[in-house]
Amino acid sequence: MRKNLNKSIKNIALLVVGLILLNVIAQKVYKRFDLTTDQRYTLNPSVLDILDKAESPVVIDVYLEGDDFPSEFRKLQSETRQLLEEFKAYNNNISFNFINPIENEATRDQNIQQLNARGLTPMQLNVQENGKSSQAVIFPWALASYNDATVKIPLVKNAIGATQQQLVTNSVQQLEYAFADGFSKLVNPKRRKIAVLIGNGQLENKHIADYIKSIRDYYFIAPFTLDSVANHAESTLKKLQNFDLIISAKPTEPFTEAEKLILDQYTMNGGKSLWMVEQVAMSKDSLYNDLGKNVAMPMDLNLTDFFFKYGVRINPLIVSSMYSAPITLASGEGSNSQFQSYPWTYSPLAKGNSNHPIVNNLDFLKFDFANPIDLIKSSTKKTILLQSAPLSKLEGTPREISLDMVNDKLDPKSFNKGPQNLAILLEGTFTSAYKNRVKPLKLANVKDQSIPTKMVVISDGDIVKNEVGRNGVEELGFDKYTGQTFGNKEFLVNVANYLLDDTGLINIRSKEIAVAFLNPEKITEEKTKWQLINVLLPLLLLGVFGFLFNLNRKKKYAK
Repeated sequence: MRKNLNKSIKNIALLVVGLILLNVIAQKVYKRFDLTTDQRYTLNPSVLDILDKAESPVVIDVYLEGDDFPSEFRKLQSETRQLLEEFKAYNNNISFNFINPIENEATRDQNIQQLNARGLTPMQLNVQENGKSSQAVIFPWALASYNDATVKIPLVKNAIGATQQQLVTNSVQQLEYAFADGFSKLVNPKRRKIAVLIGNGQLENKHIADYIKSIRDYYFIAPFTLDSVANHAESTLKKLQNFDLIISAKPTEPFTEAEKLILDQYTMNGGKSLWMVEQVAMSKDSLYNDLGKNVAMPMDLNLTDFFFKYGVRINPLIVSSMYSAPITLASGEGSNSQFQSYPWTYSPLAKGNSNHPIVNNLDFLKFDFANPIDLIKSSTKKTILLQSAPLSKLEGTPREISLDMVNDKLDPKSFNKGPQNLAILLEGTFTSAYKNRVKPLKLANVKDQSIPTKMVVISDGDIVKNEVGRNGVEELGFDKYTGQTFGNKEFLVNVANYLLDDTGLINIRSKEIAVAFLNPEKITEEKTKWQLINVLLPLLLLGVFGFLFNLNRKKKYAK
């Protein structure tokens, strides 16, 4: 008896020691296993690099909280919570809270007003449950604070014409990127510099303000003029080379040969550039006059040979597409005027043409009077980023454009030119546009071949243009008449990130996550059936088990 007692004590002691050792090892060695087929909880290495830089507390307030969420958005809520738990498990400096800003009726209006002031706009949802329809208001946003800085993080990625399930699917796929992008703004100091070219009739500051505001979170921004090239070419080029990227947004005045040489040599020395240029002088604003019409004319910016040598040609034609954004016109006068949307083929909608990280998971982009781009054989690698829809046609210039065209009947058979290239990425080694040519001015160390660099050419300057309303600058891509937001801003931010080698963040966009949803119609139809199964089946199984258990017990003790 004593021997058995000693043995039991020994086993218990060994078990206690083993548990202590196991806990010590568990504290030293940390490992989580992601058993999902799409590896949704495996964080991207770029995200881990960002999380490593958070050396002091990062506090995240998530406003995606409430009791009356539709089931789809409860899925987004749980996925957000799970992702933040992964962040916290990796870095203990990260903490988060889920807050319902409209829970307290007494402070509801004040909270909504404060959130709106910070740019956290609410979202109205249709709730379809138990065969009944109702409305719910949510705030799909998070605020992340680090040291003395705070950034807002959108949790819903809108898409034109998407159902609530599709919205949630898109949003879940972008969650990791959304939080990583927000954290990056907090923990990564700005390093790179962008020059916004002025002096050749580019868009005014107020019309590119929303885009500049968006990329200012990542980079230093400054205007740059080429006016001094003629007298101070060397110093102008040297100053330009202090910038990592140049942006030219819808120039309307020709570039001189001297200016082109400076821009060419900037590229030859590894400078990156984003060109949003047109070969046709036409804008939608010019139609809103007393006559309601204008003439689209070819426009020579003296850049044709410049781009041709690099591998693209922008043609002085207008892309017209059956798949396009509508135009909204007013009818009637004074207080009786009404706004109505009409088909407008000169605003083609474009979708990403590849799985390239710049365009992956992007919504449709809106163009206005865009031109087709031809690809020319050259030393650069070319990637088509954006194209118009297959039902497209090309219209020559000069051409009169009138608002009365909204009444014309469209013939789909005439839209037979196929998809047209609207945005091209050029990468690799560029050949100088002035190779084997007389130079317009003298420069020291002129290069005929570039070091590896990148360039994006877009055949529409209005792609970056934001509207300016009574309340100031409106969001780039937002159509106030239809309430739709196109993907223009997201695309152009991606372009800047990619050109400046911030590829880690946009590569996260390529992550595909399969989000499973229950069928609401089937739930309504079969609700009673499954309730009975869930309630009665366990009781039935318990009864059968009890009967068999008692039967076996009787047989055992009857012997």
